[in-house]
Amino acid sequence: MATKLSPEDSIALIKANLAEVLNPEIIDNVILKEKRPLKVYWGTATTGRPHCGYFVPMMKIAELLAAGCHVKILLADIHGYLDNMKAPIDLVEFRAKYYERVIKAVLKAVGVDLSRLEFVLGSSYQLNKDYTMDRFKLEGITRVNVAQKAGAEVVKQTDDPTLGGLIYPLMQALDEQYLDVDAQFGGVDQRKIFTFAMENLPKIGYGVRAHLMNSMVPGLGAAVKMSASDPDSKIDVLDGPAVVEKKLKKAVCNPREVEGNGVIAFVEHVIFRAIALNVDRESFTVQRREQEPLVYTSIAKLKEDYAADILTPQLLKAALVHHLNELLKPIIEEYEASPEWQAISLQAYPPEKVAPKVKKVKDKGDPTLRAAAAAARKAGVLAKPDGHVEGPGAKKVTVGPSTEETLEKLKVSE
Repeated sequence: MATKLSPEDSIALIKANLAEVLNPEIIDNVILKEKRPLKVYWGTATTGRPHCGYFVPMMKIAELLAAGCHVKILLADIHGYLDNMKAPIDLVEFRAKYYERVIKAVLKAVGVDLSRLEFVLGSSYQLNKDYTMDRFKLEGITRVNVAQKAGAEVVKQTDDPTLGGLIYPLMQALDEQYLDVDAQFGGVDQRKIFTFAMENLPKIGYGVRAHLMNSMVPGLGAAVKMSASDPDSKIDVLDGPAVVEKKLKKAVCNPREVEGNGVIAFVEHVIFRAIALNVDRESFTVQRREQEPLVYTSIAKLKEDYAADILTPQLLKAALVHHLNELLKPIIEEYEASPEWQAISLQAYPPEKVAPKVKKVKDKGDPTLRAAAAAARKAGVLAKPDGHVEGPGAKKVTVGPSTEETLEKLKVSE
C-alpha cells in the first residue's frame, strides 16, 4: 500500500520527533532522486519481557510506516545471548516469537498499516559464511578499547568483559549491510555504535547509512529510561487496568517539575504521537471533578499548565492511566484470544521454580539422656562431658557407668 503523503511530507515525518539524524542527505536522495521507499531497520535483543517503554520506539516505527518506509525489525537473538548472556540460549527462539507478537500488536493498536513491516531473525543470517568472514575482517581492524567504547551505553559493562560483549557492536554495524537498508533507527544511546559503523564499514568495502536517533525517555521511577530490571519503572504491555493504575500511582511526578518527569515524557513521546497517527483519538483529555475537563492538543500547552500547577500530578496520572489503558486494551484482548500466543509466553518466560521448603527436624538427642539431664537440673546438678558433676546437689550424686544407674542415682530427695 503506497503512502498518501507527498515525498516532502514523507521526509518530514521520517525526520520528525527525533533527537538527531546522521547523514540525512541519504534519506533525501532515496526518496527524491531514486523515488523509492526508504529501507530502515530497528533491532531489539530478545531478552526480558517487552514493557511499555517499547511504545517509544514503536511510535517512531509507526511514523516510518505511515511515511511509506519499508521497515525491517531485527529480532536479535544472538545479540541477546552475547550481551552478558542476558537471554538463555534455549529460550531465545521462543522469546523472538514473543517479541514479534508484541510488536505487531502494539503497532496495530496505534492503527498503522503493517504491509511494509518485515521481521528478520538474527540467527537466520548471522551464522552464514560470508557474514562470519566479514565479522572476522572487522575484528581484525578493531582495537579492544574501540569496541568497548562503541558498546559502552548498550552492552552491559563489567570489569572483566567477555568477547561476546566486544563483538556485539561489530555485528550491529554489519547488520546494516546484510539487512540491505538505507538507514538504521535506534536511541541516542546507540550513537557510538552508529558512528563505529560509519567509520568502519567503508574499510571493508561497504557504504555508510543514515542513522535516526530517538531521545531517551525518563522512566516512571526516576530520571532514567524505563527498564525491565526495575519493577517500579516497568509497566508490562499485558498489564491490566488495575495494575497500570497501581504502578502509575507510584510513578515519580513532582509538582511543577517538567524536566526529567517520566509521566510527562511518556505522554509526550507516546500518547500525543499515537493521537497524531490515529484519527479516532483527537486530544489528550484530563477529567476534573466538578470542573470542565482540560483538553490538550499540544504538549507545549500541557507542559505550561503543569509548570503553573493548573495540571497537577494527580490529574495527569489519572489521565495517563485512562489513555494508556485504551492503548493496551486491544493488545490484551488479542493475547487473551490467542492460545498460541499464551503458549509462546510460557515457553519464552517459564515461571521460576521455587524449591520446596524442607522442615528441619531438630535432633533432640537420646530421650533417656534428656530425662537424666532434666532430673539433674531439678536436683541442682550440672553433669559435665568428662563425667564429673557440679552444682549444689553434686555431693548427693555419683554418676554411674550406665544410663540406668545414672537415672537411679539422680532420684535424690528435695
